[in-house]
Amino acid sequence: MERVVLLLSTLDTKGPETFYLRDSIRSRGSACAVLDMSMSGEFPGADITSAETARAAGEDIKDIRVSRERKKITGQMIKGAAKLASDFLKSGNLAGVIGLGGSTGSLMATDVMRALPFGIPKLMVSSTAALPGLATRYIGTGDIALFHTVIEISGLPRPLMNLLDRAAAAITGMAMVDSLTVQSSRGSGKPLVAMSMFGPTEKCAHFVREHLEANGYEVIGFSAAGICDRAMETMISEGFFDAVVELAPGGVGEEFLGGMRAAGPDRLTAAGKLGIPQVIAPGGVNLTSPRKSRYKPEHYERRKFELDELRTFLRVSDEEIVSVAKVFAEKLNQAAGPTIFLFPTRGWSAVDPPSSHMFDKDQDRLFFRTLEDLTNFVTIREVEANLEDESFATALVKACLEVFPPA
Repeated sequence: MERVVLLLSTLDTKGPETFYLRDSIRSRGSACAVLDMSMSGEFPGADITSAETARAAGEDIKDIRVSRERKKITGQMIKGAAKLASDFLKSGNLAGVIGLGGSTGSLMATDVMRALPFGIPKLMVSSTAALPGLATRYIGTGDIALFHTVIEISGLPRPLMNLLDRAAAAITGMAMVDSLTVQSSRGSGKPLVAMSMFGPTEKCAHFVREHLEANGYEVIGFSAAGICDRAMETMISEGFFDAVVELAPGGVGEEFLGGMRAAGPDRLTAAGKLGIPQVIAPGGVNLTSPRKSRYKPEHYERRKFELDELRTFLRVSDEEIVSVAKVFAEKLNQAAGPTIFLFPTRGWSAVDPPSSHMFDKDQDRLFFRTLEDLTNFVTIREVEANLEDESFATALVKACLEVFPPA
């Protein structure tokens, strides 16, 4: 069957604009199906009507239209649309997804997009893409491209038609590239390794990537700032990777402490559940980054490192590092595959070498002792180095080659 670009919209508010975009996509050689997520009325012409969308969620569109529980019915329509989009994907007919809308339409369409796996073309055409806080909400952990229209999506003035034509050309071009799947990502035949990293572990990350690739592995890095490392967990759970290197699992502690790098409650669990090997280093785990608007009085007294204008790292307290170690132990004890934890004794990143005011050997050892006491099947090794030293990176690569699947 012909592969289709799925166009998500609310025809009760964006009918003429949606059909213009649909026709523009079709004129460029791509099949396009309109999925209506309207909640307040019927607008003819959809390939998948709002009634069908509601039915896919087990709901009756008549009940949705008379309901005043907007949050509830929005969730119901998102659920139905996500189910139908997933059905397209399973049938092999989904070439890509494009959404059109303002605030509500963008929230709904991007929720549907994030329910689809990494590698499916996704484009959100939104008049509210630049509003503070909404862009990150729209994208979340999804590989979603935002097209900011600037002008309102209302009527069909020539500037808006030009914008919609450009959006049509964009999704048509994206759809020409085969979607990435777990199977196609393995086209090289090399074992795939996911690696978390962030700026203060970059030197180690470069060394590890270079040497693992020289040994026949393919390494995919993820910035561990709280979003991409969440996405890494999802992709691990979907089966994209054969092994994991955790250079920067600081999002585990930040989730517990409420820092800006918080990476969700599932961080550091996917590899363990699947039983794939993982080698872990504590990059950035002894640092926290609470929002300055939420600083407590004692935060101002802590040792700090100004990474840039937006990010300040504070040294954790003794109590906090023990608590974080307990969280690590709880997660790692659930691992069904080989797990090696390398403990650098001279600092856990470029932020805290022995010469720095951020270095605290005794406090770091509190983490080590707690982890050692509470973990059952984790191999823990000390390395007399800073995490960014070449000797530590060498030890880490050696550990990887010890437990990773043969390249």
